Amino acid sequence: MIELDKHLIKKPENNHRVQRPTQTGFSSPATHYSEPRIDLNEVLVSNSSSTFFIRVIDNSFKENNVLSNDVLIVDKSLSPKIGQLVVATVDDSFKIIKIDSASNTELNIWGVITYIIKPVL
Repeated sequence: MIELDKHLIKKPENNHRVQRPTQTGFSSPATHYSEPRIDLNEVLVSNSSSTFFIRVIDNSFKENNVLSNDVLIVDKSLSPKIGQLVVATVDDSFKIIKIDSASNTELNIWGVITYIIKPVL
């Protein structure tokens, strides 16, 4: 008799419950509830194999509201649309360009900017 391999569904290992406190007295009413950590890769990245993070080093793109130390999330798999910011290569350097319908110049688009993360401190 041939024994078939059993495929079991594995329970997730992430446990977001708070362990019971060992304190005496009244505990907080919220000790049984805890928010899971937010993974920015899961939230902000749709295609991880073609997404890159770029830190801006100066304020030369201020007209596009991109400042020094901002982090750009760039997806190379997306096709740019009018009004979107893209990273393009111009004269062997990266430039941030806003796609508009009036532009007749040919661009070498490297990727589409999907998010701009700004420092607040």
